[in-house]
Amino acid sequence: MLRKLVDNVSENNKTKRVLADGMYDSNKNFRYLSKNHIRPGIKTRSNSEARSTNCYARNMSVLRQQTNLKRWKRSVSYGKRWMVETVFSCIKRMFGEYVNARKFHNMTKCCTSN
Repeated sequence: MLRKLVDNVSENNKTKRVLADGMYDSNKNFRYLSKNHIRPGIKTRSNSEARSTNCYARNMSVLRQQTNLKRWKRSVSYGKRWMVETVFSCIKRMFGEYVNARKFHNMTKCCTSN
C-alpha cells in the first residue's frame, strides 16, 4: 500500500522522505523506501527488535527510536505529520469516515446536482 501511495506522489517530483505512522511499519515498506533512496520516517512498534533478518533501514530506525524517540522525531521531522492529519480530518468531515468505492476514479468523482 505504501508503494502505491509513494509511486502516485512521485510521478512528477522526487520524493525524499516519507512520514508514516506505525501502520506502515514493515520490512517490505522499509526495503521499498531504501531501494528508491527515500528516507523513512516510519514510527516502529514499541516492542520491535533489531534482527539480522530485518531490513537494515528498519533496524536502524528501531535502534534510534528505542535510544531516543524525541531525537529521532526531530531528525526525520516527524512532527510535520500534523499537516497531513489536518487534511484527512477535513476530508472526513466533508465526506464521512469511509469510502465505499473500490476504484480510484469512483473515489474522486464529484457529484453535481441538476
